[in-house]
Amino acid sequence: MATELLIWLIPLPPVLAFFLIVLFTNKNKALSHSVAISAAFLSWLGSMVVFVRALGVEHLGEHPFESAINWLPTGDTWLKVGVLIDPLSAAVLFFVAWTVLMIFIYSVGYHNYGQPAGDHDHAGLPPHGATVHGHAVPSVEPMYSRFFAFIGLFAFGMYTLVVSDNLLTLFVGWEIMGLCSYLLIGFWFGKPSARNAAVKAFMTTRIGDVFMLLGISFLYYATGTLSYREIFNEETLHVLATVPSGVFGLSAAGLIAILLFIGTIGKSAQFPLHVWLPDAMEGPTPVSAMIHAATMVSAGVYAVIRMFPLLSAGYEGHGLTAAMSVVAFIGAFTAIFAATIAVAQNDIKRVLAYSTISQLGFMIAALGIGAYVAAVFHLITHAFFKALLFLGSGSVIHGMEHGVLHTGNHSVDPQDMFNMGGLRKKMPITFWTFLIGGFALSGFPLVTAGFWSKDEILADAWGHGHMAVFITLAVAAFLTAFYTMRQITLTFLGEARTKEAEHAHETPFTMTVPLMILSVFAIGYGWVGIPEHFPLLGGLVPNWFHEFVGGTLAEHPEAVEFSIIPLATSLFVALGGLFFGWLAYRNVKSVAQDKLQIPLLKNKYYFDEAYDYLFIKPAIWFSEVFVSKWMDKGFIDGILHIFGPATGGLGTFIRDKFDVPVVNRFFGDGSADATYWIGKNLRPIQTGRIQQYLILSLIILVVIGGLLFALLVRSA
Repeated sequence: MATELLIWLIPLPPVLAFFLIVLFTNKNKALSHSVAISAAFLSWLGSMVVFVRALGVEHLGEHPFESAINWLPTGDTWLKVGVLIDPLSAAVLFFVAWTVLMIFIYSVGYHNYGQPAGDHDHAGLPPHGATVHGHAVPSVEPMYSRFFAFIGLFAFGMYTLVVSDNLLTLFVGWEIMGLCSYLLIGFWFGKPSARNAAVKAFMTTRIGDVFMLLGISFLYYATGTLSYREIFNEETLHVLATVPSGVFGLSAAGLIAILLFIGTIGKSAQFPLHVWLPDAMEGPTPVSAMIHAATMVSAGVYAVIRMFPLLSAGYEGHGLTAAMSVVAFIGAFTAIFAATIAVAQNDIKRVLAYSTISQLGFMIAALGIGAYVAAVFHLITHAFFKALLFLGSGSVIHGMEHGVLHTGNHSVDPQDMFNMGGLRKKMPITFWTFLIGGFALSGFPLVTAGFWSKDEILADAWGHGHMAVFITLAVAAFLTAFYTMRQITLTFLGEARTKEAEHAHETPFTMTVPLMILSVFAIGYGWVGIPEHFPLLGGLVPNWFHEFVGGTLAEHPEAVEFSIIPLATSLFVALGGLFFGWLAYRNVKSVAQDKLQIPLLKNKYYFDEAYDYLFIKPAIWFSEVFVSKWMDKGFIDGILHIFGPATGGLGTFIRDKFDVPVVNRFFGDGSADATYWIGKNLRPIQTGRIQQYLILSLIILVVIGGLLFALLVRSA
């Protein structure tokens, strides 16, 4: 099969699975998940074939796999829909295919094995889970088929976005994922917190999407095309970089880049639109993994990476452009801002949620300082170890749920880390895989993928003199290692702090096998990007990643020179954060002993409260008081109340002065009276006597004859 045709086919299996499940198999749970997993496998297989073929193409960046067809006519031209596989999309397609398949497989075990009862009690659905003789009985999610249909559509949106060759179809995939995030975050829709979280996610990301759509429109206006290959050429970029936009002194390229980047701020939960992502934990754990690793937030960073030529238009290797400065600031600030919140969270999934926000900040900051390859590298390694961590947290929660079902004490929160402890003995596979993911997130030296990608970002910041970004990200990296070890210590180490933790046990192979596979990538993927000049290891494994992904750009980025300072910094922040995290929490028995339960951090700097006060309540007041009470009931109803009597008075006047005397009496009654009079006076001649009619005819004949004779005489 031709590679271009295969690329077209990659997104199709998940969307076909969506329609098959919704229309035909939704009553059969086993058949539904079989359809979904088969679709994910087909897309994975197609992605791997395309990836391998991409590796075999020399200078793929210059000669990518591409195909396009006309879609929407625009007068003399067409908006096209097409596919493109260059080094960037090939690398992203690789991790999307693997993480999506693992999440689909994991979801079978997640929804079939002791699903939390409380979720469905709140959802207004039948109780979900029971105990027999003190032992948990496996139960099945009642909306099981629906779940697999939705994540199939979710996967379709991401695949579409990755293989698209233009911004228009990228935006289509972007919006499909926005819809799916709403449907899946609020999957347990009967639960008020889930409903609110879904609405919050949808509305917050819509803010960014409006600006992104403006950016797409401006780009089309400026260039007449939305195709990457037509936009990212030297001539077009030069024009966009030199033409002023008239807004804040930005060039056209700078303004377009910032507008598109605001879409990423929403989609990838960067400050100040970060508030939706932690609440997204209300959805099932596989959804969290999809959002944080395989689809939603990864798509936001991918969009900025894809638009990097616009972002860096006019950049000469020193003195960041205005757009790059904005991106670097937002990314670095978000990285440290979210990390400080994560250290005070007790919910195992919320820690990871703020961790994602922080790690996305690393990628955004890297793009802001021009570290293109480092940003892509961290995007991919992060996807693997964050998928591993979220699925691992779901395994932990399931283990704790069995403990809750065993004791019958449903007041214990199975997601609170202070209710755990000692789970390394009860759940060994989950422990070791979670430990690998946690160490990768922390950047544990040499053996984890997270170390190599995070170190490359720090090395780029140091090597190009961006000291503010370097210091900020180094502090954020230290906090990352600290809160990760805090999470591992509270969850797995020490002794069980509750009876529920004592009765937790390992989850089935459908959940643990994906964890083990992702663990391989959380360690091994980093080895494809070891810097060439790294001590001892440099050159031992070729830096394939830098050479391959760097070829996406017209000008291949140069690798930064090796420096001991960023390496030493990486070692210190990773090992130091892990050590101090363990030291601080090794003997903590309850939340009262946690010195980081600072209200400011615990309550996330009160951003939700601030937004509620500044935006939500004014919006409610505007709709309920200004619009409803003043505008609708006061102004509009007042006008209607004026027009009502006025119209009634005018109608009475017309009726009394025109309708009755003129229309009724003259035209109506008058015409009737005239007709009656004529009929009355003509009636005497209608006697029915033939003789009378003959006499009248004779008289008329005589009269007419006389008149004619008179006219003849006169004319003579």
